[in-house]
Amino acid sequence: MSQKFFLLLPWIIILWSAVSLLIGYLWRKYIGERTMAAAEKRAKEIIQEAENLAQSKKREIDLEAKEILFRLRTDFERETRNKRREIQFQEKRLQQREFNLERKVELLEKKEADLAEKERNLQTREQAVLEREKTYQSLIEEEKKQLERISSMSREEARNQLLKAMEEEARKEAARLERKIEEEVRANAEKKAREIILTAMQRLAAEEASESTVSVISLPSDEIKGRIIGREGRNIRAFEAATGVDLIVDDTPEAVTISSFNLFRREIARIALERLVVDGRIHPGRIEEVVERVKKELEEKILQEGTNAVFEVGLENVHPELIKLLGRLKYRTSYGQNVLHHSKETAFLAAMIAADLGLDSKLARRAALFHDIGKAVDQEVEGTHPEIGAEILRKFGENEIVVQAALCHHQDTNVSTPYTVLTAVADAVSATRPGARRDTLEKYLRRIEDLEKIASSFKGVDTAYAISAGREVRVIVKPEETSDEDAHILAREIAKKIEENLQYIGQVKVTVIREKRETEIAK
Repeated sequence: MSQKFFLLLPWIIILWSAVSLLIGYLWRKYIGERTMAAAEKRAKEIIQEAENLAQSKKREIDLEAKEILFRLRTDFERETRNKRREIQFQEKRLQQREFNLERKVELLEKKEADLAEKERNLQTREQAVLEREKTYQSLIEEEKKQLERISSMSREEARNQLLKAMEEEARKEAARLERKIEEEVRANAEKKAREIILTAMQRLAAEEASESTVSVISLPSDEIKGRIIGREGRNIRAFEAATGVDLIVDDTPEAVTISSFNLFRREIARIALERLVVDGRIHPGRIEEVVERVKKELEEKILQEGTNAVFEVGLENVHPELIKLLGRLKYRTSYGQNVLHHSKETAFLAAMIAADLGLDSKLARRAALFHDIGKAVDQEVEGTHPEIGAEILRKFGENEIVVQAALCHHQDTNVSTPYTVLTAVADAVSATRPGARRDTLEKYLRRIEDLEKIASSFKGVDTAYAISAGREVRVIVKPEETSDEDAHILAREIAKKIEENLQYIGQVKVTVIREKRETEIAK
């Protein structure tokens, strides 16, 4: 038994080993399958977590993209509105300029037609002069024959005497006729044409950088310029659209320039920009808010200025709207002269003249104070400032005498009351006194010297001097070299040479004085 056991023992060991190997293989296979299942399960969990995280990230990115898209769309719509507003403003300005140019062309065409009509009249008158000369020639021939019959003079002597007499008479007649023609033409055309040209020059002059058109704003540093301009220029566009001025940001250190012919708008822009720079918050919404606030403050200041002017002049029962328009004249200039100061000065001058003439000085002050009221809105309303002013005064129930003074103080129509003439005189005195309008002393003296030099350059002139701030030239001629008819011709030639060689505002009166004095000394 034991021997048989020992014989089977190797086989038993081999079998046990085989069974052990099989069991180990099966166990390892079982353990491997479980590990693989666990790994697959874990892999699926990781994949699911990754998918969930990806979905979450995707939703966050979608929300962020939608937010960015909404913000971009809002900015685009805002900039589009600003651009559309700017384009509409520019279109309105272009339409206004086009209308002004069309009106100017119509006025020039009308003036050209008037000049053509006057030229035809002059040609007719010239033909009449030629016919008169022919008549004079026939009279001369007839007088020659009579002289030959009744006198003992020779034909040649009689001829010379007759020609001399007729030449002198024809020359006097021609001078009288020329003076009459000039007076008629000047009365009908010169004053109106000069007024139209001066008004057009004042209101439609090309823009230039000068004290009357620009204001310079100091900045704490050049860095603020970028904030004034804004992203893609939206701040500067919003500022220009709100104020109606041109804002110039250039290389000038720590400064920007505001340009506009409208002094009221330029003052609003200046104050608003200074406040925005101090505040530091510069964006379209804030710009519009500050500009509106400044406009309200200036409207109150305008009302106060008008009230003070009415009080200074001593008027009563003045319509509130007229007081407001009077205050706006503080921000209006004419040839460099402040219109509100000019109106008050004219009122005081008119009152003094009226008192000396025995007229109502209070009514004269009222008419003179409101004579330029149309200039408060003539940059916004079509028409001349006398016409605009008369319409405004009628609208607010002013006396017809005051209305006529405003309408006719430049003598555009027939003068109906003495207060109109009085207002025109006071207006001229206030406007033409030295220093009233923008002019340097050097230019003023140079103009006076040029006037006197031109007048003295003519033959027969003894002395020439300018008076009334260069508005009139007095020319004293030598009586032995210049006759009365020659004096008239000389005045016309001097005036013509002044027109050709000098530039000036208004008109220059040339007065030729011919005076002969004889002196003897009693011993």
